[in-house]
Amino acid sequence: MVKQAMMTVARVTGRLLARVLPVMLGVVIAVFFLLRLVPGDPARMILGERATPESIAALREQLGLDLPLWQQFCNFVAQLFTHFDTGNSLVTGTSTRLLIAERAPVSLGIVALAVVLAIVIAVPLAVMAARNRDGFVDHVVRILPTVGMGMPLFWVGLLLIIVFAVQLRWFPVGGVGSGPGEPLRSLFLPALAVALGLAPPLIRSLRTQLVEVFEADFVTTFRAARVPERRILGRHVLRNSVLPTLTLLSVSTAYLIGGTLVVEKVFGVNGLGTLLFQSIGSRDFPVVQGVALYCAVLVVLVTTVAGALAALLDPRLRSAKGNPT
Repeated sequence: MVKQAMMTVARVTGRLLARVLPVMLGVVIAVFFLLRLVPGDPARMILGERATPESIAALREQLGLDLPLWQQFCNFVAQLFTHFDTGNSLVTGTSTRLLIAERAPVSLGIVALAVVLAIVIAVPLAVMAARNRDGFVDHVVRILPTVGMGMPLFWVGLLLIIVFAVQLRWFPVGGVGSGPGEPLRSLFLPALAVALGLAPPLIRSLRTQLVEVFEADFVTTFRAARVPERRILGRHVLRNSVLPTLTLLSVSTAYLIGGTLVVEKVFGVNGLGTLLFQSIGSRDFPVVQGVALYCAVLVVLVTTVAGALAALLDPRLRSAKGNPT
């Protein structure tokens, strides 16, 4: 059994890598070239409007910006493979790897907490809606996702700040505290803002699956045998309904990470989002490329892991040719 499971994992992983590697190559190419299509000269942005043409030309040569694009791309790829970063910041001179390592824990904390909060919100609401199909609760729960998906994240964040930080004073307005329990308390509202944007599609997906499973023959058999409803729900219904929602959660990773970067700016959290917006404003190519690549790699890794888990949980996905996830 163990050997068979290991072979299955290796087979699924090989299929996923065959699909992931071309995606990552496309991400590297897109990150490099698309950023250079944005108007503006990084050297002039660094030196200021009063800089002389000679000083601008000298800085461009120092940074390698005077080289042809193909040569800059080759240097960019070489930097990735040799130093595992996108070079040094044009503004501070610090390695992008160090800058990202310093800010990433805050952003990852928001992402992880947002996933937990989204699940805590989505599962009870979906269960209540499915168990009261076409009732008042079901109609309310079905309306909530539609309303939630129409709210911009920055607007949700501002509302949370006004209610829970300014009026109730339960949480800090912004920043990340350093005392006992303060980091978690500081990241709760940003994570809740992201979770409120992530929960609506999860609620709709899980409700649909729960309704289908509740109507299955084996559930009717369990009820006829007087099996407790809580046991049916916990051991059988949820277990058979969670796989599509897990897949949807992995697909929503890009939205989750992008929403985190935006929410960080609203709450004044010093994470990757703040670093990204600052770097865009100063035309700091290496840092923008580093953050973009980091987020893209994280999205691909999460999607790959979720695909592998789905394939391990559902034998039909393992046997499906050409569809490893």
